[in-house]
Amino acid sequence: MKRYEGYEGYERKGHAMADFRDLKFRAVTSLQRNVVNPLARRSGSQILLETTGRTSGRPRRTPVGGRRVGQEFWLVSEFGEKSQYVRNILADPRVRVRIAGRWYDGVAHPLPQDDARARLRTLPRYNSAVVRAMGTNLLTVRVDLAD
Repeated sequence: MKRYEGYEGYERKGHAMADFRDLKFRAVTSLQRNVVNPLARRSGSQILLETTGRTSGRPRRTPVGGRRVGQEFWLVSEFGEKSQYVRNILADPRVRVRIAGRWYDGVAHPLPQDDARARLRTLPRYNSAVVRAMGTNLLTVRVDLAD
C-alpha cells in the first residue's frame, strides 16, 4: 500500500478510513483529469491557476474556484499537498491566475494554519460545496497578485 503525505496512519493495512480516502482521491482526481478539467480549461469564464511543473518546467493550468479580494486571490485545495498544483506551488510559488479572461501574475502561499472550512464559507457557494464534499485534506492557498 502506498503512503501519501497528509494521511497520518495511512501506512497501516486495513485502515478503513484511509482506504476510503484513497479511493475517493483516485476517483475524484481521475474524473477531474479526464472530464472536468479539459472542459473547464476551454471555458473563457473559468478561473485558471497556472503553475510551473516541478519536474517538467512546463506551464500547468488547473481550473480552480475561488475569489479575488483586492490584490489577493483565495482558494481551497481539496487534497492539500497531494494536489499536483499545490506540489508545484511548493516547488515554485510564482503563478498566474486567469480571472474573467485576464491573466494576473502572482505569488502563491499555502496556508496550513488557516481554517479551510471557514474560508470556504467566504468563497463561491457551488465550488465550496463541491470542495467540502469531495475533499479529504483541505488546504487554503492565498495568491498575492502583482497587478
